[in-house]
Amino acid sequence: MPSPSSSLSAIVRTLRAAGCVFAEDEAELILATARTAGEVTSMVDRRVAGLPLEQVLGWARFHGLRVGMEPGVFVPRRRTEFLIDQALAQAPRATVVVDLCCGSGALGAALAAALEGAEVHAADIDPAAVRCAGRNLAPYGGLAHEGDLYDALPDALRGRVGILTANVPYVPTADLPLLPAEARDHEPRVALDGGADGLDVLRRVAAGAAEWLAPGGCLLTETSERQAPAAVRAFTDAGLTARLAVSEELYAHVVIGVRP
Repeated sequence: MPSPSSSLSAIVRTLRAAGCVFAEDEAELILATARTAGEVTSMVDRRVAGLPLEQVLGWARFHGLRVGMEPGVFVPRRRTEFLIDQALAQAPRATVVVDLCCGSGALGAALAAALEGAEVHAADIDPAAVRCAGRNLAPYGGLAHEGDLYDALPDALRGRVGILTANVPYVPTADLPLLPAEARDHEPRVALDGGADGLDVLRRVAAGAAEWLAPGGCLLTETSERQAPAAVRAFTDAGLTARLAVSEELYAHVVIGVRP
């Protein structure tokens, strides 16, 4: 394998020509991750083709963890770390955690790492996501389940969940063509498309939450600034005590609902 010093500049030039804004950082990550010269070439080719860097590397940084990734699985966003912080602040002693619409399982893994000994379950309708999440949760004894929202969960979890996260798809269908090509072309539509106003899945999650949450348990989901008032209403209509938490720095909007 060529030495990093002789490869770095060439990789940077290639990535920059492909439009990668952080070409230097990406080149260093590729060189640090690849084990052979062939892997370097393959990674650079896939990145130039438009795949998200995290899918190219096979991992993503999330809330201090290195989360395993694979092609076709939704990439956890940095802003979603704010949701994890809010969950831990709301329920610092939660013993049962569920991560719906789990994608890679990043949220479940982050909560498992912070809540030592917690029982953690994740669920997604996409088989590739379930496989990926299962690998990321295995070190914590967590389980990933395939199915549509609550239908995927073991019945024994009803009324026991202390933290329920649901990083639901919330892009309005008409706005999908406006997404960056990385997301539009390389992440599953089911992880992006939230229906006409972007809140179809959020409403379904909110409507079923009280049945699964323990008394005092909380549901947290991410939404956009524009959608936040309607999302809060959906939580309230479902019988939850709802509020909105906002991070201006991360431009993150998290709706928090607590079962009375």
